Parts: sequence; structure tokens; C-alpha cells
Amino acid sequence: MSGPVGVLGASGAVGSAAVLALRAQGVGGLRLGARGIAALAGSQAEVMAVDLDRPDRLARFCAGCAVVLNCAGPSYRVRGRVAEAALAAGADYVDVAGDEPAHADLSGRDLAGLGRRAVLSAGMLPGLSGLLPRWLAAQQPGGAHGGELTVWSGGLERCSRTVAADLVLSAGAAPDGGGPYGEPLAAWRSGRRESRALRSRDDVELPFFPGPVALRPYLSGEAERLARALRLDRVDWFNAFPGRRVRDVLATLGGSGRPPGEDADRLARACAMDLAGHRPYYRMVFALRSAAGATATATLGTADSCRLTGAVGALAVTETLAGRVPPGLHFAAEVLDPGRAARLIGPALGATLDVSHLPLEPAAVVGAL
Repeated sequence: MSGPVGVLGASGAVGSAAVLALRAQGVGGLRLGARGIAALAGSQAEVMAVDLDRPDRLARFCAGCAVVLNCAGPSYRVRGRVAEAALAAGADYVDVAGDEPAHADLSGRDLAGLGRRAVLSAGMLPGLSGLLPRWLAAQQPGGAHGGELTVWSGGLERCSRTVAADLVLSAGAAPDGGGPYGEPLAAWRSGRRESRALRSRDDVELPFFPGPVALRPYLSGEAERLARALRLDRVDWFNAFPGRRVRDVLATLGGSGRPPGEDADRLARACAMDLAGHRPYYRMVFALRSAAGATATATLGTADSCRLTGAVGALAVTETLAGRVPPGLHFAAEVLDPGRAARLIGPALGATLDVSHLPLEPAAVVGAL
């Protein structure tokens, strides 16, 4: 492929992290796009002002690119519009979000027949959250077939308005049917989603988390695809919220009738207030028990989840450029190499990845609420 790699949303926390990761992975010839370009001054790259609501400017940005990496959001507004512009310009496409709505927008396109690639959900969550369990399962004798996976994911960190908007839509989905991203309180049981299988809990002490958290069960589309791919018997996935102000906002989301943007502002402010006076952190803990009873736990820790999101997006770009992503429409966790993703994590990203083969007892307690 020839032409620059275009990065949309390059002035944001995720976009700027992706730019650094791309350069660290040897990708040159970058084209950086953002609504306001003042923050991109001196970036030693081609810079263009882009408004996603202006199709002409979006088309001009994508023209001539080999790959377009979208780091702009919120994803419920972006959906497939950037992908359509990139593909129309003859470029491949990577999105750190995208998720099910964007996949639905693009599913009618014969990308494989056109020789084009689109990789969605190439961030930390979703993305790395689907890659690391695959990496962990590959190290288990006999794999994960018939096993059980319990996940705790969350932390205390800054939350941009874009991230908050997507969290509002997922957290506010109604049980017994869920929304386009997944279903609260649901779990995976014996080959299917089971509604209301779990319940929320407050003030839970968990290993690897520095303080008590509120647990909110949520079975995402990515978690369901993971369960099918690994042929797991059970998956219990809990979002962990240590901040009380964030919990209070989340408790008011279902059926609030407010615009998503208003709730996103409230959630972003709550994150900032909860973080005040504390060190930021984010944890993802994957506890896998095989059908034979073997156990393995992978613990991911970072002080900045945006850096990991940007790094995974950059990995998807370099894998696409190298021809290791086949033509077609893909979710990142299903097409990227889990081992390569695991090797991304290290001191250079300010993250750690540890594996233990000792039983994680709370998996049996909290995972069976």
C-alpha cells in the first residue's frame, strides 16, 4: 500500500497516543486530522482540519491515504460514516471503537471482493479486552473449551466527553434485550446469553484493585463473540466503578430522557471529581478456569487506558499495512494476533501484564452472584 496513514481525532488523548505508537512502530508519512488543529502545530506531519459533519472535508482528508485510523467519537455519532469515506477513497480503515452499530452499517458491503479491509473495535475495550483472553487461553493445556471466564474491568481515571458518551449509551441500555452494545446483568451460560443471570453489588473488595468497587454486570457483543470463539461454558463480565459520584450518575441513566450529550457531561464531571486527590489507574483481570480445573489469571494494569487504546489502534494499522489482515470486515479481537497484542504491553506504555496459575478464589464467589 502507498500513501499516508490518516489519523482522525489526532489532537485527542487517544489520537495523540496512536500517533506516538505509529511512529514507535516505524510508520511515517502521517496525515493528522482534527476539528481544531492548533494542538497539532509542530507535529512534523501533514495537518488538516476535518469536521465529520462535512462530507467534503472528510473525503478530502481520506483521499490518497493507505489506511485511515479513526480515533474521533463518540462512536454512536460516527458509526460507519468515516469508514464509508475511507473506503470510497480507496483506503483501508481502522477504528478504535466502531463496535456493533458501525459493523451493521458496513455489513452489506462486499469488502473482501473489493480487496478492502475494515477493522473495528481496535482499542483497549473493546479490542485488547477480547485479545488477552484469547492469549491466555492459548497457554492453557487443552485450551478453554468448556471452561469459565470471569472478568473485572474498571478503574479511576480521567474520562473525556467522547468516552463518557459511549459509556452512557452502553450503561443505560435496558435489561432483557439490551442495546446495540450489549446487555446489563446478562451472562453467558452453556452457549447462549442468559438475561438477569447476575446482579449488581457495591463496596466489593477485589484482588488487584486498590480499594472497594461497585460491580455492574454487563455482557457485551465482544464478550459473546469471545465466548463462542473459545467455546466457553460460562462468562461473567463485571464493570468495576470505584468512584461514588460516577456510580450515582450511572444509576440515573436508564430511561432518563436526557440527550446523551448531557449525560456524558455529567459523567465526565463525576469522573473528574472522583479522581481528585487520587492516583489514576485502570485494571482488567481475566480469571480463566478450564473444564479440567486448571486456572490462569491475567492482570492488566495501567495509569492511562488511552495510551493502550492508541497502541492497539496503531497495531491494527501496522498489521493491515503488512498484509496480515485479510480483506473484509473484521472486529480487531478476531483478526489481530493475540501474542503481538500482548507484547505491546510493557514499561514503554506504562502498563503491566502479569499471569498467575494460582486459583483466584473471588472468581468463584463474585462470579456466581
